[in-house]
Amino acid sequence: MSGRPSLIPFPSLTTHHSSFILLLLLAGLLFFLGLGTLGLTDRDEGRNAEAAREMVETGDWVSPTFNYEPRFAKPVFVYWLMSGAYRLFGISEFTARLPSALCGVALILLQYAFLTSLHGPLPGLLGGLMLLLNVEIVVIGRLALTDSVLIFLTTLSLFGFWLGLHGSAELTTGGSAVRRGSPQAVRQGSPQAGLTTGKEGWSRHYFWLFYAGMAIGTLTKGPVGIAVPLLAVIPYLTLTRRWGQFWHRGFPLAGFLLLVLLALPWYLAMLAIHGASYGASAQADTVGRFLKAMQGHGGTLFFYIPVLLFGFFPWSGFLPFALYHAIKNWRAASGKRQADGDALPSRPSPLAARPPVPEELELFAALWVAGVFLFFSLSATRLPHYIGPLYPAAAILTALYWRRCLTDPGTPGLRAALYLLAGLGYLLGATLVASHTLYATFVETIAKEFPIAAQIDPGIGPPAAGVTLLIGMTLVCRFGLSEERRAGAFWAAGATIALVLLMAIQITVPRFNKYFVSAPQELAYAAGLNLAPTDRLILYGSPKPSLIFYARHKAIVIQPGEEANLRRHLAEPGRQGRTMILLPTRLKAQLPTEAAGYPVILERYGYSLLANEPMVRGLPANPPVPSFGPHG
Repeated sequence: MSGRPSLIPFPSLTTHHSSFILLLLLAGLLFFLGLGTLGLTDRDEGRNAEAAREMVETGDWVSPTFNYEPRFAKPVFVYWLMSGAYRLFGISEFTARLPSALCGVALILLQYAFLTSLHGPLPGLLGGLMLLLNVEIVVIGRLALTDSVLIFLTTLSLFGFWLGLHGSAELTTGGSAVRRGSPQAVRQGSPQAGLTTGKEGWSRHYFWLFYAGMAIGTLTKGPVGIAVPLLAVIPYLTLTRRWGQFWHRGFPLAGFLLLVLLALPWYLAMLAIHGASYGASAQADTVGRFLKAMQGHGGTLFFYIPVLLFGFFPWSGFLPFALYHAIKNWRAASGKRQADGDALPSRPSPLAARPPVPEELELFAALWVAGVFLFFSLSATRLPHYIGPLYPAAAILTALYWRRCLTDPGTPGLRAALYLLAGLGYLLGATLVASHTLYATFVETIAKEFPIAAQIDPGIGPPAAGVTLLIGMTLVCRFGLSEERRAGAFWAAGATIALVLLMAIQITVPRFNKYFVSAPQELAYAAGLNLAPTDRLILYGSPKPSLIFYARHKAIVIQPGEEANLRRHLAEPGRQGRTMILLPTRLKAQLPTEAAGYPVILERYGYSLLANEPMVRGLPANPPVPSFGPHG
């Protein structure tokens, strides 16, 4: 099918309702099933959820705080979304993650709608499923982070750019449809030939999504909300020589004004309230994060290669070949188009809204992938979820490549792509099957973060997922290498990763939560029940911001090696009231003598809660998920 957009760029549900409903149900299942059963992970989930909770408690909707102190690390938009969820449905892990899950579902449906409008329902379904059925997008959409919201906004921005720039691929001249920028349109010599008119001109208003997406993305995660779209747009406009078309259609001045009006007021308010301290912190968390590794999140220049291969698995097996063919096919099509233009008596105006060749969307997606990947690879601070914004483009490339493989059995690279996909799956499956052996090898290192690690095993979930992967990859090869049954390879790969994800959600995550995550959180919850506002809560050990969320109480955070600071707090003259200390049980021997008389009030899976006074309210045998009323 043609790569050009239709006048109505979103598909009718009456036409494609089955695919739409399938994606909606599957996305809802993977993003929402057991969403609140895992305790908040540390560190970012705990900080984000608590900052939003404090926003509800204090009523300050401008200045985020964490542990009742200013939090400058992230802008405010995600806190607004979480706070809104808290006020509507109460404060819990589920509502903290609700914005991420909703943006995850919206992202999948947006991908389906965009690809269907350009290439038809089959690529739309393939692209939607490939974006959904991979490890990283599902994980990001189930955590209380900024990334799911950011990915949705940058994707909306870039889709708005594409639709705004290209609109419909035809114009009407003299009662007949003529392709814009075609030899016929140019020969007609009309001042409007190659420009936009009527309904076609209306499509340029999709550019407002381009600017609004960047603006709100900037309120979500700072300048990266602008950087990600521009990393794709600038190279694309340059390579295709469409800058004139953009300046003609793209409302550049008005769009920049909209971006400023949406994004700048909050930043100005923060500067007015906090002055230079906010400016210095914001600079350190943006430019500083790019130039210097922060909080130990470094890695080599090749950090994101395995992240992309396994994070986008199983479709990452197709990605290198899809990228190669996208560039190769565009260069061939561009050369032919240039030759056709040279044969004309005069060249089209640089303002002409030339329709994109079918290969041009793949070029756009390839530049999107490459730009984001290179940008974050060059950044000194590296985390797996940073490259999340490139996944929609990766899914577009792999979906169109796989469709080409189905229609043309001789597509170069097909067998190599299948072997790479299967090889990654076999490697991952074998690793999961051997998880108990690997766990025993590294258990001492794991126990430094999770005290109970030496007393339990990973359970049946990882080996079961590994066996599923091994079987699934065998089916992928069997189907994929047969021309008659090749379509089955996609469904085998998709069903395999879906089963693995469901096993993780239903089997592995609850076990992990019980022994590794929830134990100190339950003790923090018990401490919060017994502490008055003037009482003290001391968190001793490696920082776990989520404990402040569960205690709903300001905490004194003391790390190992800072015992002198702990002694100073315990020895404050004239201090009255209850003091509680939450710590890994193994660290009790390192407590200063001032805490020697504090009895253990509660213990749970390697963590202890100490107090200088008896508890007033005990913790139930099966404590409920900490959930508070709609107003906190």
